[in-house]
Amino acid sequence: MSRRATAARGARTIAVAGVSAAGALLLAACAPTTTTLNYDPSDGVGVSVLGAENTDLRGINLLVVSAAEGEPGNVLGALSNTSAEDATFTLQSPGAGPLVVEVPAGDTVYLNSEAGEPALIDLVTAAPGDFLDATLSVGADSKEFQLPVFDGTLPEYADYVPVDVVEVVEPSASPTE
Repeated sequence: MSRRATAARGARTIAVAGVSAAGALLLAACAPTTTTLNYDPSDGVGVSVLGAENTDLRGINLLVVSAAEGEPGNVLGALSNTSAEDATFTLQSPGAGPLVVEVPAGDTVYLNSEAGEPALIDLVTAAPGDFLDATLSVGADSKEFQLPVFDGTLPEYADYVPVDVVEVVEPSASPTE
């Protein structure tokens, strides 16, 4: 092969590599950076009280753990307030009393975690594996959403199933009639 043919082949190889690299850079520039997107990293759901575009007041990864339909349930997840004012979040579901949680300005309150706030719904009207109709409110703003219901089948939720507290009565020293 002549020098001229070898040089031409090398030039074509360099040109193809350059065009391929430029194409890859162009595609990368057009693709969204998915690591900057908010998402719920587990089984729960996220809900923004002020709408999807405004995340100042939101519930993060919310779910409820209950033994069965008609039983109480522990709410897991977090409530986030990135606004400049303190907020009172109210979680409501059909048949249950409201769950009210105070969240200071610029803070996040974790529900039912080791260092978190206890959060119990007195009545879960959906069976585990289903969704509970719920509303998350702050003041006059509210958002309806579907809250997933779990039971203790999965080991990570077994410790969060509410159990009835049985009062033990100690016998007295003197019998009564």
